[in-house]
Amino acid sequence: KALSKLYEELRTDFIREKVDRSLKKHLSSLESPPNLLRTANCFCIGRVGSSILLLSISNDVRRISIDALGQAVGDFGSHEKLGFDLGAYVGDLAFEEDSGSEDISLEGLQQELEECESDEVVANILSSGAKLREYAKGVENNLRKVELDSIEDYIKESDNLVSLHDQIHDCDSILSQMETLLSGFQEEIGSISSDIKILQEKSMDMGLRLKNRRVAESKLAKFVEDIIVPPKMIDVIVDGEVNEEYIRTLEILSKKLKFVAADPAVKSSKALKDVEPELEKLRQKAISKVYDFIVQKLIALRKPKTNIQILQQSVLLKYKYIISFLKEHGKEVFMDVRAAYIDTMNKVLSAHFRAYIQALEKLQLDIATAYDLIGVETRSAGLFSRAREPLKNRSAVFALGERIKIIKEIDQPALIPHIAEASSLKYPYEVLFRSLHKLLMDTATSEYIFCDDFFGEESIFYEIFAGPFSVIDEHFNPVLTNCFDAIGLMLMIRIIHHHQLIMSRRRIPCLDSYLDKVNISLWPRFKMVFDSHISSLRDANVKTLWEDDVHPHYVMRRYAEFTASFIHLNVEYGDGQLDINLERLRMAVDVLILKLAKLFPRPKQQIVFLINNYDMTIAVLKEAGPEGGKIQMHFEELLKSNTSLFVEELLVEHFSDLIKFVKSRASEDSSSNPERYITVAEVDPLVKDFGSRWKTAIELMHKDIITSFSNFLCGMEILRAALTQLLLYYTRLTDCIKKIPGGSGLNKDLVSIQSIMFEIRKYSKTF
Repeated sequence: KALSKLYEELRTDFIREKVDRSLKKHLSSLESPPNLLRTANCFCIGRVGSSILLLSISNDVRRISIDALGQAVGDFGSHEKLGFDLGAYVGDLAFEEDSGSEDISLEGLQQELEECESDEVVANILSSGAKLREYAKGVENNLRKVELDSIEDYIKESDNLVSLHDQIHDCDSILSQMETLLSGFQEEIGSISSDIKILQEKSMDMGLRLKNRRVAESKLAKFVEDIIVPPKMIDVIVDGEVNEEYIRTLEILSKKLKFVAADPAVKSSKALKDVEPELEKLRQKAISKVYDFIVQKLIALRKPKTNIQILQQSVLLKYKYIISFLKEHGKEVFMDVRAAYIDTMNKVLSAHFRAYIQALEKLQLDIATAYDLIGVETRSAGLFSRAREPLKNRSAVFALGERIKIIKEIDQPALIPHIAEASSLKYPYEVLFRSLHKLLMDTATSEYIFCDDFFGEESIFYEIFAGPFSVIDEHFNPVLTNCFDAIGLMLMIRIIHHHQLIMSRRRIPCLDSYLDKVNISLWPRFKMVFDSHISSLRDANVKTLWEDDVHPHYVMRRYAEFTASFIHLNVEYGDGQLDINLERLRMAVDVLILKLAKLFPRPKQQIVFLINNYDMTIAVLKEAGPEGGKIQMHFEELLKSNTSLFVEELLVEHFSDLIKFVKSRASEDSSSNPERYITVAEVDPLVKDFGSRWKTAIELMHKDIITSFSNFLCGMEILRAALTQLLLYYTRLTDCIKKIPGGSGLNKDLVSIQSIMFEIRKYSKTF
């Protein structure tokens, strides 16, 4: 039922909307369509004069009637009467059914009602139980109120709307005029755009022509600038002095000469015919002038006491561009200057080195001769040739001593001969050798850098130093041939090694070949001298060398000092070739010292002689290097073995019966051989003999050792070893007596172990 009521209400609303649309359509055809005002049951469709036309629709009748209500509503021409209640006048209007009206179609309404069934708002209205007619009437009243408010607002603003309409009409007129004006402007702008395009094309064409002209102007200006010969340049080249301004002018002239010679386009130009002769004259004049200038400077180098390096750095290098100019534009003159400089420096440096070498030779101290060999006796002929030399110089033949300082002072300045000569100082040759090569390195470094900077080539250095190298070789070769100082030769080898490192750090390669040549010449000479020392040991006359003295032999001392010197010189270098030579020398001295020892008549003397020599050798080697080495270890083994032999010899000398018994009988097993029983009668003499003189024997042993061994510490070490061995022998004797039947009867004669230990400690305190 609720849906049926809703259906009827919607049907009525639908009819009203249809009428509304039809009426609007009809009114739109009127000349002056009235404003349409709608209330709940009627429409106000406009006014005719002072009357309002209303249209009323009845719910049941479709006929439309129009009534004139002008007098009831009042005059709408006055703008002051706008607030009235239209509902009071139009609420009862009714429309009669018009049989001629078109039929209303309700197709699809049922479907829409079914869709609204689930609508929440519709469901709330139906569930409240309100009558749909009343609810719809309330809604209609609200709508009527809103519409009337809207109509009133519209009526209030009617004048403004009319004014707005007039303003819009005026604006349309103005805009129309503006449109006409802008259309004219557009036409004019179109013509201006075409003119601008034409001007732009002309501008681009002019810009291109300007660019081409500028390029042509720059090239022409550069051509003119490069080819013209300014009068000032002529004056400077011809009449000016060679100074910094002259050098700058030479640079300008060089650029012009290069420009004329290099550019093919210039050669075909007419301007060249006028300029080329003048440029050639200027070139020849400049070459002649700078040649004379350089020759004068080279002559200054030949003057005595001239500081060559200062002249090179402060004068010649300032004008090094002259050499570049001659090299480019006067090759023949450049070669003449080059040859003149080489000849000048060759002679100057050769003279300087020759004078320095002559001064050094006055300071030389000869260390060794051909007779100063390890295996040569001191009473040989060589003694007469050295009779006037101080003994301290003789010691330097085999000992390194203070000569090692030359390695630590490797980078010190070279000796100044006249100062050393005034002090009456003499130096081993390796000191002079270092000074000479230090001067050579410094001079060569300076000259090499100057030649590279001034002439731009390194090869000129070797041509210059051919003379100084020859002077040094003339001095060094005879010295090397007559050098028999093996230590000095090894020091020179080490000096050359350090000089090579110095030149490497300087990054100056000019002396590499020379230093290699010197090093190569030193090694064969060293090998020859070293082999002569080995040969002197192998070929030594033992009888002439032998002396009836068990103390260290002078040959062995020479060997020890000689070997220690080379060990010291090889610590930082690890030269395997030198180690091999030292091993050969050791083998030779081992054979010689054994031959000398055999010349002593008693074995004990032989052993003492060997111990003294070995001990001395070890002590000297330890001074050279605390770590020792193979050679030191070898002599330590020999010392140990000979010490054991001496201890046995010493004990046998004083306690022969005791030692013989302990070695032969004390170790026998009596149970296996009853016939070999040890008896008290056999042991009793040994015990009484030992008890009566053991302290005296130890004292004699002590005195013997003190007199036999030159090294007190070594002697005390041997004495302690002898006493320890004696204690071991006596302990074995007492152990043997304990096993003998009736051996306890000998206890009264036995010396207690504590007494012997006390005696050993007494000598240990002395030690």
